[in-house]
Amino acid sequence: MFPTLIGTVVIAGIIGYLSEIKGFTQNGILPSIIICIGGALLFHFVALMFDIGFRSPGLNAILSAAGALVIVPTRWRR
Repeated sequence: MFPTLIGTVVIAGIIGYLSEIKGFTQNGILPSIIICIGGALLFHFVALMFDIGFRSPGLNAILSAAGALVIVPTRWRR
């Protein structure tokens, strides 16, 4: 479980960094990484509690990080 948690954080950080570098988001590098890590950790723990998600923890981390980047910043935009 612990290596999966560390892998989730690393993958989410990479997704946040790449999304900012490629121009997918306009939040800034650090906020994008924080949003991705938060979303990935939240989904990781919900998936552990309720046994939901995909088979691969890496795919869970990628999709939850990207989903957090789509959902969170749109709340603050006008």
